[in-house]
Amino acid sequence: MADSIQGLKRSSMCADLTEANIGEKVTLMGWCHKCRDLGGLTFITLRDRTGEIQLVISPDASEELKAKASSIRSEFVLAAVGEVALRSAPNPKMKTGTIEVNVEDLRIISEAQTTPFYIEDDDTANEALRLKYRYLDLRRPCMQKNLMFRHRIAKCARDYYDEAGFIEIETPMLGKSTPEGARDYLVPSRVKNGSFFALPQSPQLYKQLLMLAGYDRYFQIAKCFRDEDLRADRQPEFTQIDLEMSFVECEDVMKVTEGFLVRVFKEVMDMDIELPIRRIPYAEAMERYGSDKPDLRFGLELKNITEIAKKIDFIVFKGAIDLGGSVRAVVVPNGASMTRKEIDALGEVCKTYKAKGMAWLVPSKEPRGSFLKFLTPELISEIAEATGAGENDLICIVADKDKVTFDALGALRCEAAKKLGLIDPNDFKLCWVTEFPMFEYSEEEGRYMAMHHPFTCPMDEDLEYLETDKSKLRSKAYDIVLNGCELGGGSIRIHNRDLQMRVFKALGFTEESAQEQFGFLLDAFTYGVPPHGGLAFGLDRMVMLMGHCSSIREVIAFPKVQNSSDLMTEAPAPVEAKQLAELGIEVSVPEKEEDVEDGAIFD
Repeated sequence: MADSIQGLKRSSMCADLTEANIGEKVTLMGWCHKCRDLGGLTFITLRDRTGEIQLVISPDASEELKAKASSIRSEFVLAAVGEVALRSAPNPKMKTGTIEVNVEDLRIISEAQTTPFYIEDDDTANEALRLKYRYLDLRRPCMQKNLMFRHRIAKCARDYYDEAGFIEIETPMLGKSTPEGARDYLVPSRVKNGSFFALPQSPQLYKQLLMLAGYDRYFQIAKCFRDEDLRADRQPEFTQIDLEMSFVECEDVMKVTEGFLVRVFKEVMDMDIELPIRRIPYAEAMERYGSDKPDLRFGLELKNITEIAKKIDFIVFKGAIDLGGSVRAVVVPNGASMTRKEIDALGEVCKTYKAKGMAWLVPSKEPRGSFLKFLTPELISEIAEATGAGENDLICIVADKDKVTFDALGALRCEAAKKLGLIDPNDFKLCWVTEFPMFEYSEEEGRYMAMHHPFTCPMDEDLEYLETDKSKLRSKAYDIVLNGCELGGGSIRIHNRDLQMRVFKALGFTEESAQEQFGFLLDAFTYGVPPHGGLAFGLDRMVMLMGHCSSIREVIAFPKVQNSSDLMTEAPAPVEAKQLAELGIEVSVPEKEEDVEDGAIFD
């Protein structure tokens, strides 16, 4: 029968004790990490969320105490009372490695079965197993460290924005389904069969309405939902640090954001961020780095060699140029030593981003390359000079539409940097990417779509292109990028009803369809709207990047896997027929649901 904690009050957390506490009587509670019975002398490593400390039951203890100690196993929940003493054999790997507690009273509060995996940071258990028993996985010190790290960032955000005059306001979880890019998660209405709420992809419309309502500085740590394919830095439900401001321009929002980044890096990581953070226009980011979220921790910039390629009688280059594309290159330092297999692997990276292939050249005294027969010594020299390549370097070339070329070489430069060890994991490089295109053309849809969302304000000097050439229209949008990942993004919003309708029409909305989807917003715009803009940080992604985690799942207490299922609760799951009847819903179930292998549920 389990013991009770009646009469005991925890006086300290395990890892909060130091040598200053020697001689004090303490009461500790936690989990048994390890227990070693040395025949009368028993050592127990007690663990709570602060860390571990060693408990000692001496040979002089009562037989009852020694018997109880010998029955303890890993993950038993214990309460211990004893005196803090200097440890005779210090353990430098433990925070409390110079002290121990000589136990006078020991209680077993709860017993535990043998766990399906060791509660250790270096445990090699399959991730699917760890997620199935997530409550055990969360006991691991690294997971507890991640969630406490997340708490500190969230607290810093609340403190900073409160001090900066922002008001925290919650927005609804149940709203109207509106086209915002990803698929909505829908919630059926019981009282209005056939109608649905949508879970918010972001608080975008509500926070704009709050600006109209006069709350000129809003923020919220908001839960958001998007039904889209997952990857290492994406989840179906995620958290944003969301903010909006009235009577502002781009620089005002960016300045407030930079202040928060300075604060959070200093408070949480004791790192100084240099201001102002570098600004890179979107067009420059694509030309130099092949990405609108460039990683600035290394070079390997893209080089445009289209003019030289025009002189080369190579059908791959000519075909791309004739179709309005370009020929660009990335130089891999000392890449001449790479094997053909390694070079082909870089080519496969390019193919992942829809490139038809990758041409390559080593401009050494005895040059090598995949299209060498089309080159003269003069052309080789021109390519080497234009790209800045030396004799021992590898020039990787992609010819295609600009978007494909940028995407492929942008990914290749990152992959090459990893292989060459050019990335310092302790280096944090921030930048702003600005002047995004207002629209991007979707091959699948056969039309232009909003690059961010339809409420983003176009740049004033580009308004003439709204009805004539959408490809030239830039927006007042900005993304904050950290080490090649989008940390947050925002824009100045449209606050004029007529301009908002022009944008809707450019996106294919009729007056009627715009009113049907966004009537409440358009109506609100007739009652006096201040200029406003904002930004949203991805909190999960911020914690992942700042905490050096490889997956966003490591910083979320109860995450989903790639097919959006929860391995612990087995959600989503069927519901009773009675519940469906109340909602007026009939469900069509496939005859046989294919099994999914463990490896297929992770990115």
